[in-house]
Amino acid sequence: MNRDLFLFIRHSPDTFAPYNTTIDQAKGGTNMSQIGRKELKFAISIPEYYILIHKLKWLMTRDENAGRDGKYHIRSAYFDNMDDRILTEKKEGYLNRDKYRVRIYNLSTSVIHLERKSKRNNQTFKTKCPLTRKEYEAIRRGETEWMEDDVRPLIRDLYGEMTRWLIKPVAVVDYEREAFTYPYGNVRITFDQNIRTSLRNTAMFDRDLPMVPVMEEPLIILEVKFDEYLPDMIKYALQAVDTRTEAYSKYQLSRMFG
Repeated sequence: MNRDLFLFIRHSPDTFAPYNTTIDQAKGGTNMSQIGRKELKFAISIPEYYILIHKLKWLMTRDENAGRDGKYHIRSAYFDNMDDRILTEKKEGYLNRDKYRVRIYNLSTSVIHLERKSKRNNQTFKTKCPLTRKEYEAIRRGETEWMEDDVRPLIRDLYGEMTRWLIKPVAVVDYEREAFTYPYGNVRITFDQNIRTSLRNTAMFDRDLPMVPVMEEPLIILEVKFDEYLPDMIKYALQAVDTRTEAYSKYQLSRMFG
C-alpha cells in the first residue's frame, strides 16, 4: 500500500488540521484564492477497479455529468516547450510547478476551458477560465499578442509563461472518466481508462484525430482528491485495492512516445 494512503487510513480525520495555504499565498498573489487539495494517484488492475466500483457505488454519488454508462470523455491539449520543461519538472518531482492545458468534454466545443493545475508543497490548486475555439487555434499558430491585455487573468498568466518559457500546445490526450463524489471532505474519486495520445498533433477539435494507446497493460488510473480529510468509510473501501504503485500523470504517459 502506498505510504501516503497508509497514513490516511491509519489515523482518524480528527488528526488532520485543515489546509490553510491558499493559492494567493502559494503563488505570491494570483487572481484567484482557493484552498489547496490533497491528491493521490495510483495505477490499478481491471479486477481491482471492479471491486472498488462495487464498494463506492453504495457510499458515494456518481458524477451528474456522466452518461448512462457512468462515464464521460475528456480531451486535453497540454502545453510545454522544446526543452520539455513541464515534463521534466513532473518527472523530477518539483514541489512547486504549474501545468497549463485546454480541456473539452465529449468532443463538444460548447464548453472549452483553459486550466492551470498548480502544485505547491504537495497541495493541488486548479484555476480555469473559458476559452473559444478561435482563441485556441490562434494560440496554436503562435498569434498571442491579444493575450497580453486580456480581461481574463489566467489568459494573461499563460501569455507570460509563453513569452518567458516559449511553451505552446504539444500533445492531446484522450481518456474516459468515471467519477464519484462525497460532500464531507469534498471527496472526488475518479477512474481514467483508455488513455490515448495524439503524439505531437495538437488539432484537438478534429474528431478524427489519430490517437494511440499510452499503456501496454490494461491498467486504470485511480485518483483520490479531497480537501481537509478523507472520511473513514472511504479509507476502508480503498484498502480493497493494491495502491503501492503510484501512477504517472496522463501528460507524462502521453510523452513516453516522444
